[in-house]
Amino acid sequence: MAELNSKTDCEQLINALLPLAEEMLKEYGEFYPYGGYLKPDGEIVHVGAKDEDTDDPKSKDLLYILRDSFTQIAKTGDCKATGIVFDVRVTIPGVGKKSDAIEVSLEHVDGYSAEVFFPYKIDEGRVIYGATFAQEGEHRIFGKA
Repeated sequence: MAELNSKTDCEQLINALLPLAEEMLKEYGEFYPYGGYLKPDGEIVHVGAKDEDTDDPKSKDLLYILRDSFTQIAKTGDCKATGIVFDVRVTIPGVGKKSDAIEVSLEHVDGYSAEVFFPYKIDEGRVIYGATFAQEGEHRIFGKA
């Protein structure tokens, strides 16, 4: 039952976080990593990352900043799920072709962890999605239960 609640919490987080990625892709064709977390009371907090050392940060540096801040928040017990959203190139399972994709890396305090991929292409200012797929995540924020 805990896994069902964990997955439901993470789906709620995806639904709250994904629209910004789509909006940024429509407007700019790309986006910097960002994220959010689910507080124990169910409130979703949206989080951006900033590299104080540069005006043109590298995505991987922003990912480290987000992961570090979420790990600190997790240690205090102020969140029960986290989601980090970033733009990737991924090989589509069963097809073998590469595609741009929005990746949402999800983790839950109960040990659930998943990486969900939303392959996309941009056509005349519209984001067109391919088949969504997922794999087990890396358990970086809460650790493995």
